[in-house]
Amino acid sequence: MKRILLLLTLSMPFIFLSSCNWFSSPPPTFCDTSCSSDTISFTGTHQSKPTVKISIANCLPDTLIWSYEGLGTNRKIGFSYLIGASIKINKDFVRAQFNENKYAWILFNDCLTGRGFQIKLPYDKETPFSLKSSGINPMDPKFSIAEGLIVNTDRGNIFVEDAIEGKKAMMTFGQKLDIDYDALHDHIDSVNVTRDRIWVRIKIGNDWVEKEKKIILE
Repeated sequence: MKRILLLLTLSMPFIFLSSCNWFSSPPPTFCDTSCSSDTISFTGTHQSKPTVKISIANCLPDTLIWSYEGLGTNRKIGFSYLIGASIKINKDFVRAQFNENKYAWILFNDCLTGRGFQIKLPYDKETPFSLKSSGINPMDPKFSIAEGLIVNTDRGNIFVEDAIEGKKAMMTFGQKLDIDYDALHDHIDSVNVTRDRIWVRIKIGNDWVEKEKKIILE
């Protein structure tokens, strides 16, 4: 009997640790978070060679830089100021779309949460940038987005914009949803957007619902 009690006593710490998930694996990330110090760069096809660059410091995105030959300066903004939070990015989950040397869109996802970001970067020194922190980006394998479209949500609608022409369309969910952009797939399972159709599978209450709309970009 004493031997059985001794074995039970010795096993209790292991049971406790297991119940507290001390030995459980960390949750999977959206993309690889391995440290890289390489600058992420994109160059457009316009003759002035417009560029967008993301410099990396201490394994984190540090500065966003955009310019073109003849502009005379580099426009810059720090990521900590831009996002307001520490995120990790992977070069394979970053995209750029150039409208000649007028502006560029840069799209990326946070590797820790999968949250999508979209930034419009005008090369005109007098025009401010714009940031959308609820991006539905094509780098997410559950989102199918036609080439050249910028898609995002405001918790009540899905918005679509042609990256070059600026033409727009939208579809409403029918109500405001309590969407956490850092856990987007808890609310929006999948999306398919073409130039003439929006389809989405969203969670309304406790039910998953499919919604669809034919659109005209204008």
